[in-house]
Amino acid sequence: MEGDNCSFPPDLSDDHSQRGSVASSATLSRAQDVLVYLFGESAVHLSVEGLGSVSVQELGRSVREALQIPESAQDAFAFWLCSPLLELQLKPRHQPYKLCRQWQDLLYRFTDASEEDISQDEPYLQYRRNVFYPKSKELQIEDETVLRLLFEEARSNILTGRYPCDPEHWAGLGALSLALEEGAGLDSQQTTAKIREKKLPSFVPAHVATGSGGFFSTLRGKSSRQAELEQKLSKEYRQLSVSTGTSPEPQQLLHQYLRMCHVLPYYGCAFFCGEIDKPVQGILQRGKRKAVSVGICLEGVYVIDVKEKHVLLGLRFSELSWDHSYPEEEGDSHILWLEFDGEEDGTAVNKLLKIYSKQAELMSGFIEFCVELKSASEGGAAAEAGGETGAPQEPAGQEAGARNGRGGRRGMLQRQGSVVCSRVHSLNTISYVDNGKEIKRLKPKRAASFFARQAPAPTYSAVQTESLEQG
Repeated sequence: MEGDNCSFPPDLSDDHSQRGSVASSATLSRAQDVLVYLFGESAVHLSVEGLGSVSVQELGRSVREALQIPESAQDAFAFWLCSPLLELQLKPRHQPYKLCRQWQDLLYRFTDASEEDISQDEPYLQYRRNVFYPKSKELQIEDETVLRLLFEEARSNILTGRYPCDPEHWAGLGALSLALEEGAGLDSQQTTAKIREKKLPSFVPAHVATGSGGFFSTLRGKSSRQAELEQKLSKEYRQLSVSTGTSPEPQQLLHQYLRMCHVLPYYGCAFFCGEIDKPVQGILQRGKRKAVSVGICLEGVYVIDVKEKHVLLGLRFSELSWDHSYPEEEGDSHILWLEFDGEEDGTAVNKLLKIYSKQAELMSGFIEFCVELKSASEGGAAAEAGGETGAPQEPAGQEAGARNGRGGRRGMLQRQGSVVCSRVHSLNTISYVDNGKEIKRLKPKRAASFFARQAPAPTYSAVQTESLEQG
């Protein structure tokens, strides 16, 4: 969820690619071909006039018409510019062609990719879930086309490990996927045959299907592990057939799949790349870092271990404070700071986690924007409730400040075994007591108060993307 403007190496738009979404031409006033990709290996083929100045809003009308998406569900989706290096949700007024021409500039500013990787990277236009669309509204949708688009995206995120989940979760989701593809009436032999025909990675996360534990462990247990996974999927499928019957409506299965995904707190997040410090385990291991994925949505912030596929830290907005710092010297990193309550040898302390990322500024702005949206929606709901009951309501801004402010403690994070739960014990954090006295290490240098970023003023405009619209 990134974006801004620069101008850098020569434009490569004359190079054609099978993956490119926007056709290049010297004469953009004529009708040009545009491919808008969807999850599930499909795409919408459009013919667009005036491609150089066409906006996301105009493209949206054409795509919704082609997919026959009802007006009631049009806010569920947004246009994204994506590549393996960067993902950017576009606003209605953005012009995709201009952003494609600025893509290398964005990569230089917001990624650590090499010059060679940047020169070869090419974005594609994708129609996918709007990160600001509330989960509660998804289950009110009855249109099968819309539900299948949401399902395909959620399934992709489950299978690639972007959404970590526990065995009972991915097994249930895998069984639902099988039922959606083949129906719920297969017997045991047919179920096993279909699983083997389509391969396990079509139903369970890739890291689960391939397993781990080293070469000898893989060599010794690959066949038995595959059989175990097949049995687990078959068992879940049989239970699903009993609970739904052999001929459930597709909408019923799609709703069930989405409901299971909604249990995952990072469902629907925008994801950013970063690194955190590994815990110090000796002189030789100082300075090492771990790759993380940072998911941010309307509910909170989630730091996920990219390799191990589990949550390291999950914080709702009522449980955190945050800040962003720029590099002070050459070689320094942009840092997103997350502050939350913890415990150190029985003493209640505040903990700081440093996330190193060129996208730290974007993450900070995105958190601020989500907090404002959430505060506004809660304020509206409180006002409506106040009108019905006549009880006085505290303004949303004051309420947010009371939850996040220094006057009271936030909910303590609990250590648990699920991949969805935080692993605070495995984080290398800076700890200090409530009054600011250091108990372990020095607090980071900052030009402004760290805790000023707890209740942002309602003047924020989205994540510094305004300059993207300039030619």
